[in-house]
Amino acid sequence: MKGLAALVLVSLFSCNLSFKKEDKRVEALNSMQQTDADFSKLSVEKGFRKAFLEYMDEDGILLRDNHEPIVGADAIHYVTSINDSTFRLEWEPLGGDVAKSGDLGYTYGTYILSGDSTEQRGTYVTVWRKTDNGNWKFVMDAGTQGLDDVIRE
Repeated sequence: MKGLAALVLVSLFSCNLSFKKEDKRVEALNSMQQTDADFSKLSVEKGFRKAFLEYMDEDGILLRDNHEPIVGADAIHYVTSINDSTFRLEWEPLGGDVAKSGDLGYTYGTYILSGDSTEQRGTYVTVWRKTDNGNWKFVMDAGTQGLDDVIRE
């Protein structure tokens, strides 16, 4: 009977250790998702250009409609050349996941791009990498148009 009690205690103790490991992964996921929300907030407050330059990795990739992938320095040039005074881009992260290592993950959600008299809705996915200083930078960002005609429940 003592052997069984010891086995139960060892099992419970080892299970508790696995939860602690998962806590770090959950913390990384929460941190990454908060970074995505902060990224959107900066886009609304200071503009698309400032937000993207702040959160994009120097080797970041942008995937845009009707355009080849835009990579690294070309992506930075692309972002800096955009006049963001005529539109507002806002998005909401709806979910994501992070690798067991806690240094690579993705977020996804919906966005609204609004101009003077237009509004476009769509979905996005952003791939994130944690930098050496612990901050998240996106390494790939892609969006798709087409939520304007979707029935929302």
